[in-house]
Amino acid sequence: MKPFRSAVAALALFVSVPAFAQALTAEESQQIDTLVTTTLADTGVPSASVAIVRGGKIVFTKAWGKQSLDIAQARTDVPYQIASISKQFTAAALLLLEDQGKLTLDDPVSKYVPGITQGDHITIRQLLSHTSGLQDYWPQDYSFAAMEHPVTPQQIVDRWAKKPLDFPPGTQWQYSNTGYVVAGMIVEKVSGTKLLDFLKAHIFSKLDMHPINQDLAIGKGYPVGYHRYALGPVRPEKPAAPGWLYAAGELAMTASDLAKWDIARIDRTVLPADDWAAQETAILLTNGKDTGYGLGVDVGEKNGHAYVEHSGEAVGFLSENIVFPKDKAAVVVFVNSDFSNAFLTITQGIVKTAFPAIANAAADTDETVKTAEARKVYDQLVTGTLDRTLMTEDANYYFTDEAQKDYQTSLSALGEPVSFEPRGSPKLRGGFVYRGYTVTYPDRKLSVSTYAEPGENGRYEQFLVAPMS
Repeated sequence: MKPFRSAVAALALFVSVPAFAQALTAEESQQIDTLVTTTLADTGVPSASVAIVRGGKIVFTKAWGKQSLDIAQARTDVPYQIASISKQFTAAALLLLEDQGKLTLDDPVSKYVPGITQGDHITIRQLLSHTSGLQDYWPQDYSFAAMEHPVTPQQIVDRWAKKPLDFPPGTQWQYSNTGYVVAGMIVEKVSGTKLLDFLKAHIFSKLDMHPINQDLAIGKGYPVGYHRYALGPVRPEKPAAPGWLYAAGELAMTASDLAKWDIARIDRTVLPADDWAAQETAILLTNGKDTGYGLGVDVGEKNGHAYVEHSGEAVGFLSENIVFPKDKAAVVVFVNSDFSNAFLTITQGIVKTAFPAIANAAADTDETVKTAEARKVYDQLVTGTLDRTLMTEDANYYFTDEAQKDYQTSLSALGEPVSFEPRGSPKLRGGFVYRGYTVTYPDRKLSVSTYAEPGENGRYEQFLVAPMS
């Protein structure tokens, strides 16, 4: 489950202006409607649901497109799977349990969950800040073979949290869904209740929020998640079997529900003010380096304006939530697809309309060799000659005959790219190295998202192509 750690760079580290309490003007609303409608049409993403907070109030909610075949008109009361945005709620639960004197964030995880590699040296705080060293069980942007079968938190721990650590605790930052599974188990053991029940009692009921377990947000009345191989047909995506999201991303909710949580963050309600501050304080590594990540949220500042951000990816869904607490502003965007950058394009456009936005970050390392390697694989997909020895077992599972056909058919029709360029800097994730690329054609741009094994000859765990708007 990708959190789109690179989303902050892609969103250009938005800068907000002094908040206005009034609702959006007719012109602003029309600009946003045009933005979303055009983006959905350009990318093939079926639907979007949006909420905007200005002046500490929800001033705009709207849904567009096809949420499912049985939902005739897109509705704002339909819950979308928000995946990793859920992590901040798991972190909040542990902060509340600390307030109750039932644990401290600096307790070793072995005190609550036995058998974890170096559990005596990993703290709860390190689980929440992705500095534990536990290997991520889901770095891919697709569901791998095991996800066809139900799983329990303990089974995830047994398979991934008992491996050798990727690094000594506290020495590096690396996104880890595994760490949040352990965190959820601690919440349940200490509180004596299910994680979702704890959140309902202490947060959701107080904010009139009505999230549900995303494993239940499937079927009639719920949005269908969609997938696409490169520029091939947009198809309904098979949901993961129950249990895979859990405390790392188990929630489904409406955009307005998440906006209520954003307002609580702005107003410092529900949680004590020091809990909000703790969640929004970037964790430092043992060498003093700032991770840019607090407890379940990306945090930072641009031109004096603080932001709190997280994105999420479930099977068939992408979501983005960015808050400017001091400016009393927030944007929530949900889409029912796990392809394309539409959710970021919509967020970016909304912030440009309702608040100002500022420039993209650029890659700061020499990526010539790796870019050439990625271009070679891209060309193989175009010509239908994929060298499977360059792929891991999971990547070969993903590239079915149907997938390869869609890739070849849709990409070969575009002709020769004008350019193939790196986007952002490489990042470590789940034992793999993430790299993104932009492929430019005369009339369109495509996004390439890759994960590869470390080292000069590392195989690709993921090589996904999607439209950009």
